[in-house]
Parts: sequence; C-alpha cells; structure tokens
Amino acid sequence: MQQAQDFRDESDALYDVVSGLGAEDMEAATAFKGWTPTAIIRHLHVWNWAAHQSVADTPAFGEFIAAAMARVQDGGLPAFETDWLDGLAGDALLQAWRQTYDEVADGFAAADPKQRVKWAGPDMSALSSITARLMETWAHGQAIYDQQGIVRQNADRIRNIVQLGLNTYVWTFANRGVEAPGPLPQLILTGPSGAEWVYGEDNGAERIEGLAEEFCQVVTQTRNIADTKLSVTGPNATAWMAKAQCFAGAAQDPPAPGTRRTA
Repeated sequence: MQQAQDFRDESDALYDVVSGLGAEDMEAATAFKGWTPTAIIRHLHVWNWAAHQSVADTPAFGEFIAAAMARVQDGGLPAFETDWLDGLAGDALLQAWRQTYDEVADGFAAADPKQRVKWAGPDMSALSSITARLMETWAHGQAIYDQQGIVRQNADRIRNIVQLGLNTYVWTFANRGVEAPGPLPQLILTGPSGAEWVYGEDNGAERIEGLAEEFCQVVTQTRNIADTKLSVTGPNATAWMAKAQCFAGAAQDPPAPGTRRTA
C-alpha cells in the first residue's frame, strides 16, 4: 500500500522537526489542549504500536485496548499513555517512536488493503487503519509546527487526508445526531504540487475551492474555517466546514478563530 510509505514519509518529516528541539521546547505547551511535543509524540507512538499489534492480530492489542478504554472513560488518556510507556521521554522516546513507525509502515506495506483489523471502535480495513495513522501524525504534528513557527511544506501525500475528509462527510453530521444534507459539495482543491484535485459532480451551488492543505486543516480541526482562504459556497458546504471532523470519537468543535496558527 502506498499509504504505508506515505505514513512513513510524514512521520520522517515530523521526526526531522522534533529531533532538533531542545528539552525546554519539548516540554512547552502547544495550542492543542496545552499538550507538549513530548505528549504528542508519546500519543502517536502508543497508538502506532497499537496499530502494529492490530494488523498483526496479536493478543496484546486486546489487552491494550481494554486498559486504554478504561482510562479514556475517566478522561485520563494522556496519563494512561505516560503510564503505559513508564514515563518514556527525551531522545529515548523519539527513537522508540521512530523504530515503531518504521515497523508499522513495513507491516502495513505487506498487508492486504482489505484485511479487517480491530480498533477502539468498529473494525476497519488495513487501508483505512494506516490512512488514519497518517492523518493522526499529520494533524497532531501541526501543533508542533505551529509552536515552532514553521510553515509546513506539505507533499501530495495529504491527498489521503482529503479523501478521508470527504469520506467522513456523512459521519460528521451523524456524529452530532443529524442527517447529512444532500447533495455532497463538490471539491476543487489545489495540491501541494500544484495539481488540481476535483471530487464530485460540477455543482456551482455547493462547492469548496482552495488549497488542499487548508481543507485538510479544517477536517482535522487544526484550523477554523475562518482562518483559511477556502471559498465555501452553499448551505451544505458551509454547515460541513463549520463542524467537519474526519477522526473518530465524540463530536468535537473546531478551534475558535485565531487560536490555532503558526507562531
């Protein structure tokens, strides 16, 4: 699966950023819930490890997810991740994360894309699982790029996130207990390479146009739609961009305008 290499490449790009940070920067709060880069890398590492166990169908995954879900219900996910890794931090954490994401990429590259794998919610395909790991790495990494004042140089691998965002149109509304309005807005997006990506039928009444990376920022809730230059036409498109959520879990609101930006 190309998505396995895309995940590795996105992880490598983030590793290049965090491996150059000092101890003070690694423990400084980001704009994402006050999480530090250490907490973000720890979070990515733990769930990468879980994805590796899942695609390999090991008993360790069931034990892990049971322990994790018990803590999540108490709102203690970061604390659980810290405990699970016995406080792993610093360079030891970075190297463990790097080794594991390479193993994850290798494991998914060899998997059948249609293989069903277990996760915290419903089972999903191996293709969906590694795409979700790519999305998580990209989205959580944005907080670190922002904290460091780095304007991220994206690659066309973010098309995976565009597709995920599009596929979760109905989910975004259903997760809030309402029916998704039709028709689905057309997407006309410009990828990092300058290529035009068009999804859906020509629809001047319901359309979203602009940079693919800004669409990805909105559906991953790393930016408020007001902080992008996306052109949004139509009530369906407007309602979607106001609450878009391409990740699983309870419905969450996007960040307030102006709160998530490059320092």
